[in-house]
Amino acid sequence: MTRVLTAGGFAEEQVRARARDGAAAAFPRREDYGRRLFGAEGTPPAGRPGDALESLRLVPPVFVPQRLEKLIELAREPHYGDVDLATTVGGFRSTAPLYVSAFGSTQVAASGLGTAVSRQAGRLGIPMVVGENIVPTVGYRGSDGESGMLARLSAYESEVPDGFGGVTFQQSTEDADAEVWNLLYSAPSAQKLLDSGRLAFELKVGQGAKPGLGGMTVVDTASAVRLAEHYTTDDVYGDGRHVLRSSSPGTFTEEILRQQIRLMRNNYPRARVWVKLPPGRDVRQAAAVAWEAGADAVTVDGAEGGSGWAPLSFLDHVGLPLGECLQRMRAWEERHCLLVSGRMWEGGRVARSLALGARAAGLGRAALLAVDENPDDGLDRLVSCLLLELRLLISALGKYAPGALGPEDVWAPDGTGTTPAH
Repeated sequence: MTRVLTAGGFAEEQVRARARDGAAAAFPRREDYGRRLFGAEGTPPAGRPGDALESLRLVPPVFVPQRLEKLIELAREPHYGDVDLATTVGGFRSTAPLYVSAFGSTQVAASGLGTAVSRQAGRLGIPMVVGENIVPTVGYRGSDGESGMLARLSAYESEVPDGFGGVTFQQSTEDADAEVWNLLYSAPSAQKLLDSGRLAFELKVGQGAKPGLGGMTVVDTASAVRLAEHYTTDDVYGDGRHVLRSSSPGTFTEEILRQQIRLMRNNYPRARVWVKLPPGRDVRQAAAVAWEAGADAVTVDGAEGGSGWAPLSFLDHVGLPLGECLQRMRAWEERHCLLVSGRMWEGGRVARSLALGARAAGLGRAALLAVDENPDDGLDRLVSCLLLELRLLISALGKYAPGALGPEDVWAPDGTGTTPAH
């Protein structure tokens, strides 16, 4: 098949291997069994410089009282298959501590990959976020039947099992002008999810790849003329064919955020309320305001979060890394629903995030790469590998549910930035 996407600096080939091979990719090559000896290679973690989350190690204890409890419950020795990964994500029942991160109006998601991800996310029974700027840019239905918001909603709903999953629709300033939430709340196509408590609206305050900026895409000049009334357009390319389209980042203070959430709860009482925060220096304060105002979930992109388009100066130099966000927020103390994203593709990073207080981890670039590699079941296979790793890791820690993980399960080699293991 022809590959559409690349993802420099990301674990692209490892994700593609998982999309092809599924759970088998959690282990070395089968052909090496009996011919090769395995052990730690002494190489640095696979993350980027400053990615503190990658430097942490999961540290199983010697004494495992929760395993004893499980043994008594089962009347046999427990194993990794006894780990129950089902959890609640932003008010939705999910088969696993995962969700699909927001894909907005950028070309990579509008090419049909966004619909393929939606279908497989529904099949998996995990929540999905539909990103910003789709309706103002390509419309509710989309001219091709693949790029519009309705296509993603329909693809997800056609596969999702009863009682699991849910769809969250993100809104930016321009989406608010287009009354996207009003449109969805009364749309017949959304009523099944709304009636079953599986519809949410997410207020986008910012994102990890470009904190402080709004969404960005490249559009042709004809589209730029059509969109200029609602978006900032800038002829940065000077080729007469392509224009930069930028949305507003919005203006927030504590009181504005508080009132926005209250407005959401009042105007859309049957929908869950999510808030997406950028990795700002006051992220703990912002999350506290959101939860106090009644948000069902707060999503935080680390600075490692991906994007379809962003200024190069932002990608490596702006925003807090996810590990630092988790340490500052100390969500393990509050037990609120914190959702995190940023370079998620394998079980170890997800497990470390759960131990530091996250309820679930979002798959962004990994989900798109997986369906780019295998449109039929690439995301299914990627997730099957990730879930096997999670079961192995959680059971090794002597626990049997993702919510049982805590900061005692991780250790930093330099002794800083984590709660010491007990």
